[in-house]
Amino acid sequence: MSVSEADGAGAPLSISQRGDTASFLGLSLKNSLLNIVTLSLYRFWGKTEIRRRIWSTTLINGEPLEYTGRGMELFLGFLFALLIVGLPFLLIVFGAQLLGPVLAALVTLPAYLGLLFLFGFGVFTAFRYLASRTSWRGVRWRLRGSPGDYGVTYLGYALLSAITLGWFWPAASRRLSGRLWGGLTFGDLHFAFDLDAARREKVYGAYALGWVIVAAAYVLFVAMMMSVMGAAVQAGDDGAPPVPDTGMFVTVYIAAIVFAVAAAVAFAPYTAAALRSVAAGVKVGDARFTLTVTWLEIVWLSLSNFALVLVSLGFLLPFVQIRTARFVVSRLRPSGNVDLDRVAQTPDTGPRTGEGLADAFGSSVI
Repeated sequence: MSVSEADGAGAPLSISQRGDTASFLGLSLKNSLLNIVTLSLYRFWGKTEIRRRIWSTTLINGEPLEYTGRGMELFLGFLFALLIVGLPFLLIVFGAQLLGPVLAALVTLPAYLGLLFLFGFGVFTAFRYLASRTSWRGVRWRLRGSPGDYGVTYLGYALLSAITLGWFWPAASRRLSGRLWGGLTFGDLHFAFDLDAARREKVYGAYALGWVIVAAAYVLFVAMMMSVMGAAVQAGDDGAPPVPDTGMFVTVYIAAIVFAVAAAVAFAPYTAAALRSVAAGVKVGDARFTLTVTWLEIVWLSLSNFALVLVSLGFLLPFVQIRTARFVVSRLRPSGNVDLDRVAQTPDTGPRTGEGLADAFGSSVI
């Protein structure tokens, strides 16, 4: 009998995050300066240091997690992704410009569909890498499943969401999350994802509210852009294309920020509901999880993080990441028992390189 089949055995779980947010201000300054000096090359090692600090201050039953990843692994993963994805895609796009419009479409459309597949592939491999480089009491996590299967599923769900103007995405997102959390193992202790339990947290009402508000905001945004461009055309010479000036750039920039803020606020109820739904579906042993987060808390976290990153030009990203980690963990409530003393290590050590594809797409979790 595997550990996951033991019912009622073990002890309750407790999870806490005790990172000192003030100490991450110094780390933010250090990483920013080194990224400037190295032309952003240091970011792989900087990301590794951030993860080590967050992991070491995240405690399960009073004992800290350990992050064993290395900056060189992330760097090699990024180079690998650049060679197998970035370079071929650029060659296809530039090469298609030499063809006629019909042939160009026939060539570039599969390339863009391939990017959707690779995005999903990258999400899976990033999650797998983080799991394999996380340990507790010397026992590693790992992720079961195939990144290829996940990539195909992501591609299919993305196309269905596009066809339905986004209305399939809440169901798709929950199922994709279930594939990740349901495939997670801690040593030989298997996690599972209860889709029925996740569905008890309703998400579509909140999603509908966000969809309608964002659609209306987008119409206003487009109308404003057309008005700005129209004014620029009238101010210019007859028949001459409009020349962007400082005022136009400032107007567009402010309008884009307002639209982004409006979208974040509009979708905050859905984001909170989706997070609660995924947490409700995760189970390990006899333990379940509840995430007590409200949409107002999501609004405050999102807008304050956005302001910190914007004002600091990205320098305060480590500070934003630790406060986000504390925000989530402080609201996570485990219930039920898990027999952690019976967990045994498995021989699988995980991938040799980091989450290059996720880093290239900018979709790394942290």
